[in-house]
Amino acid sequence: VQLQASGGGLVQAGGSLRLSCAASGRTFSNNGMAWFRQAPGKEREFVAGITWNGGNTYYADSVKGRFTISRDNVKNTVYLQMNSLKTAEAAVYYCAAALRAVPSTHEAEYRYWGQGTLVTVSS
Repeated sequence: VQLQASGGGLVQAGGSLRLSCAASGRTFSNNGMAWFRQAPGKEREFVAGITWNGGNTYYADSVKGRFTISRDNVKNTVYLQMNSLKTAEAAVYYCAAALRAVPSTHEAEYRYWGQGTLVTVSS
């Protein structure tokens, strides 16, 4: 079972990136999914989550209105569209599959994690 995150890179402040997380080895169509991020010297934090069918989404207050999480259960892929990026949002972004159909802000509620994709935001 593998979650493969991709789409990170270098972007200027104010720019946009779209992250993808492709699952292989099993389907996660019944699981909530989420994106977390970890900046250097900081703890990993919840960014966005989506329920099993995409019917509900959840966001950290800091990214509301700028980030959008979505999923395609046919492709077994989750996306994170990030707009108006800030320099402080440079981090390694991780996707994760929740134990339940609804995502959580707590890391302990996730069983499978992707390897992370690096987002660098320049000023």
